[in-house]
Order: sequence, then structure tokens, then C-alpha cells
Amino acid sequence: MSFLLALQFLTVIPVRISREITPRQMGRAMAWFPVIGLMLGAILVLADWALRALFPPLLSAGLLLVVWVSLTGALHLDGLLDCCDGLLATTSPEKRLEILRDTHLGTYAVVGAVCLLLLKFAALSALPVAQRAGSLLVIPALTRAAMVYAARAYPYARPGPGLGQLFRDGLTWRQVAVAAGVAAAAAGLLLGSIGLQLVLVVWLLTAMIAWLVQRRIPGLTGDVYGAVNELTELVALLFVVLQTWRDTS
Repeated sequence: MSFLLALQFLTVIPVRISREITPRQMGRAMAWFPVIGLMLGAILVLADWALRALFPPLLSAGLLLVVWVSLTGALHLDGLLDCCDGLLATTSPEKRLEILRDTHLGTYAVVGAVCLLLLKFAALSALPVAQRAGSLLVIPALTRAAMVYAARAYPYARPGPGLGQLFRDGLTWRQVAVAAGVAAAAAGLLLGSIGLQLVLVVWLLTAMIAWLVQRRIPGLTGDVYGAVNELTELVALLFVVLQTWRDTS
């Protein structure tokens, strides 16, 4: 049940749970987030292999990015775009929270989307062959573990009910530890020392994002969790490219 709930929430895979979900079940589902990340990563590895066999490198990287975004239904990307509009606005914290709820996209969101997707595309095109499979498997797992940590470690911004609050209410530190352990183990096994460095990089970036967000609004929201995922994915990709480029230069 918890696994299927996580699969339904994080992917476009057609899983439908019709009965009422409790906060406890939602919390348990979050322990599965890195496992879902590994599943998404496995799909990306297969897609990358097929695309690189059919198309030139730059085109295959662009198509892989489309697959990556599509697998999640652009859920996390949508959260980042809302955060760009809401958190960068020069207004009060209360107004920023209102903007975060607004479904319309502003200038900040458009610029944020373009920058993020361009940088992800560039990173995917530069990702070395020796690290491609491991990175595509590990990074989605680590970044989803980062969302789990952010949900438990930092206060929720809104007092009323919300999807992010529903997940957070049933989440315990034990489930955070399980998620972190799965992601860290996968990183160490599949990427070695680079993977263990990625664990630290993702955690530090998550803490930094949370600190910056709390300077703008009273806490985190579901949109912020999505932004955490997108930004840590980007930085993790850039980190792997940088490390391997330095080793070969």
C-alpha cells in the first residue's frame, strides 16, 4: 500500500488508490521515495541507452530530459516554478504564500524553467559514459530522499491543510532514516567515492535551500519540496560532470 502510494504520487505510472489515505500511510509512503527514485533511474538508464543508439549525443540528451520530466508529470518542476514566482517576489511573507498557491506563471517562473532545463540538458550532454548509468540511477534516489528529510526537518509554512502537510503529519524520523539509508547505500555501491560525496552535497544544498526559504516565508511547502528535488538533481548532475572533468583534465 505505502509503495503504491509513493509510486502514484511521484510518477505517471497508472496506479490508482481509491480508498481514503491516512497521514500515517502517507508518512510510510515517503520511506519508499528513494526506491521510486531508483526505479525512475532504471527507466532513464534504459532510455539513455536506446536514445544514444539512435540519435546524435546532443539530441539524445535533449530527448532524455523530456523523458525525465515526463516520468514525473512535471510535478517537481511545477513546484520549482511556483517557488520562483512566490519566493522571489518583493512583498510580504503572507503575499508570497498566496503567490505560491497561484497556478498562473509569471516572469520569474519562465526564466527559472528555462535556466533549469538548459543547465540540465547541458549536464546530461556532458555526463561521461563511465558515470552515466550510475548517476542516472543514484541521483533520482538521493534527491527524493532529500525531499523526505526536508519535510521532517523543517516546519511547514501553512497552518491549514495541504498535500505537503498531509505527507509531513505522518512522517517520522525513522522513515527519514530508512529513506536516507537506501539512497546513501545506492550512492556508495553504484558511484563509489563520488556517490558518497554526492550524499553530502545533496544534504548541504537541501539545508541551504531550507534556510533561504525560511528567510522568505515561515516554513516549507509542498512546492518547496519539489524545488528541493529539482535543484538538488541539477547540482548533483553538475557535480558529477565537474568531478570527472577535473580527473581527466
